[in-house]
Amino acid sequence: MGKDKKKEEAVFLRKKITLLRAFSLLIGSMVGSGIFISPKGVLKNSGTVGFSLVVWFACGLLSMFGALCYAELGTRITKSGGHYIYILETLGPLPSFLFLWAEFFAIRPANSAVVSLAFGRYLLEPFFAPCAAPVPAVKLVSLLGYYAVLTLNSWSVSWSARLQTALSIVKLLALVLIIVPGMMLLAQGHTENFQDAFDKQLLVPDKLPLAFYAGMFAYSGWFQTSFVREELVRPERNIPLAVIVSVITVIVGYMLTNVSYYTALGTQDVLASPAVAVSFVQRACRSLISVVPVLVALSCFGTMNGGILTFSRTLFVASREGQWPPLFSMIHIRRHTPLPAVMLMFPLVTTMVCIGDIYHLMNFFSFSRWLFIGLATLGLIVHRCRHPELQSPFKVPLFIPVSFTIICLFTVAMSFYSDPVNISIGCTMVLSGFPVYYLVIHRQMSNRCRSLLCKYALGFQHPGPKHARGRDVGLLPVLISNTNRSVTNRPRGTSVTSPATPSLPFLGYSLHSQREGAGCAVWGWPGS
Repeated sequence: MGKDKKKEEAVFLRKKITLLRAFSLLIGSMVGSGIFISPKGVLKNSGTVGFSLVVWFACGLLSMFGALCYAELGTRITKSGGHYIYILETLGPLPSFLFLWAEFFAIRPANSAVVSLAFGRYLLEPFFAPCAAPVPAVKLVSLLGYYAVLTLNSWSVSWSARLQTALSIVKLLALVLIIVPGMMLLAQGHTENFQDAFDKQLLVPDKLPLAFYAGMFAYSGWFQTSFVREELVRPERNIPLAVIVSVITVIVGYMLTNVSYYTALGTQDVLASPAVAVSFVQRACRSLISVVPVLVALSCFGTMNGGILTFSRTLFVASREGQWPPLFSMIHIRRHTPLPAVMLMFPLVTTMVCIGDIYHLMNFFSFSRWLFIGLATLGLIVHRCRHPELQSPFKVPLFIPVSFTIICLFTVAMSFYSDPVNISIGCTMVLSGFPVYYLVIHRQMSNRCRSLLCKYALGFQHPGPKHARGRDVGLLPVLISNTNRSVTNRPRGTSVTSPATPSLPFLGYSLHSQREGAGCAVWGWPGS
């Protein structure tokens, strides 16, 4: 009996992410490829050095507003899943499914492809300098790096979190090696590149949304702790602390890094460079020419690791909520990793790396990302109105979510004029989720179909008790929607609980209901 109970309790996503690991996750996710490739996009669409610096600071301030909103959402809604679960609990199942659809087919694979391409380019730069690295070689190395991260996240949550902590230090070191030489040049009086920094004739207002997309891409990652909410130790305290400290750290680092870039490189130098950090080192400190590209590549590797660590949790939670196939609600018995969810991105990212370009991919997925982030913070306002009695341990002034939501939605609307082709493709991808939702999710599945689905999931897991091959597969189904009620019938803003939940004995295991309010995750069949 004692052994069976121990085995039952062993199968859930553990609370292993401490404050330090949360801080490392945020730093590791924000400081990645963005600061090393976005300066070109920001400068190109803002026009001048001065306006580009204003855009960088504005993006940092906007990221702080968004991070504070998500910190409050994380203390109000006790589930993992990030944007998806916040939209689901505040605005309902249709917007949340559209986000899930866009996240799977557009946002996440395109974002991962951008980061992995930056990883491959910077890793190969020292070997081909002063020439550009061959595109096929860059794509091959990019894919190898992404596959390595996939393998790590399929193997161990603890090791991926430890690697994230170590790479966060590497990221900060890479920034320091750019900031220090740049500040030394600035102190020596090299200010020629800052002349006419705010020439209004070069400002193109209709391109500013694309400048903000590039800048916000560099800051993106401030929301990553919301994806692993159930795995955080003391989330009501650690989420606000982690996001505030990490975002302030990144804002200061990014501003100093951009000033360093412009101290050594002129406007045309930045626009012509395929790898800004490499061009900077060649001009400012040639002794670091073989060090900085490797550190930048490791920074990108850390960003890929953080992205996979959190995205797999989104699919995990979505399947738990009944909006994604039950297969993706399975976790590994011994390793406690959501293995199917981790591996789902493999074909899409591979395709986008092979056929995509960094800046087109960035505009393509930014529309969908900031549309749904704006909806999530709108959901915070709605949640406050619906539940005024709810006492949150962390609460931001109302003007912060209102301002953030308006800016996000305004930028999304303006981007149609700035880049109609890529933005229209992204919009079409979101809209294509409507028929899927009404044909598959909204329609009530018959009890027979649900029973067959459950049997299929269990059959995939355990081919037969005689050979117990399920132990070799190592996956256990942790939650499948109740056969009598759809998740859309459950009131939003409530936890999944079951006062009378049946257990399912199978090879010595039983599945029990998940009671999130208790502060730990125990998995099983929901009663409502």
